[in-house]
Amino acid sequence: MREPRADERVIPSSAGRPWWAANEGLAFLVELVALACLFWWGFTLGDGLAVQLLLVLGVLALAIALWGLFAAPRARIRLPLAGVLVVKAVVLGGGAFGLYAVGHPVAAAVMAVVVVANTALAETFRHRPAPAAK
Repeated sequence: MREPRADERVIPSSAGRPWWAANEGLAFLVELVALACLFWWGFTLGDGLAVQLLLVLGVLALAIALWGLFAAPRARIRLPLAGVLVVKAVVLGGGAFGLYAVGHPVAAAVMAVVVVANTALAETFRHRPAPAAK
């Protein structure tokens, strides 16, 4: 196995960390739900199918590009934690806003709470070392 470069992010092992692994799975699900909500919201913005599709593609492309460049575990550009959290707030919070904008305020509030809790736990778990093997 190769050694990671100094500028590479190292994704920790889930061995001995079942809660971390479960939270990472939830984080992925939340990301997919946020993209789906952005899709839904983008589709309600335009008049006519062509405009709706352009808006959906634009909104999704922007969200995916932001995530891939700055917030993904192997993001191309490494930001400090505050920068990553801003990108996550924009993309995941945008998903909650999209859900609110299409007329589901309770679901949007639930999503926002899940996003905040999941992100807080994920950052806590990522900065805490794994338990020592017995």
